[in-house]
Amino acid sequence: MRFDIVAAWALAGLVAGGLAGSLKPGGYGLLTDLLLGLAGSLVGTVVFHALAMSPQAGWLAMAVVAFVGAASMILGQRWWYTHA
Repeated sequence: MRFDIVAAWALAGLVAGGLAGSLKPGGYGLLTDLLLGLAGSLVGTVVFHALAMSPQAGWLAMAVVAFVGAASMILGQRWWYTHA
């Protein structure tokens, strides 16, 4: 992977984690939201590549995929936190 794509998914994960931490109270705190955002963006990127959607996708497409993955993981964590 190119550096700009890795930077895009990392930045998208941190942004998703930061937004989740500031917009939706609850969960385990901002640091956990940031880490969940990074993990979710990595998972989203890996799934995107595993499905062979587009190996030539640019950094913007990967940032969107990473953001969706990060938001999904954070929402899942918040749901689990409130229903466990």
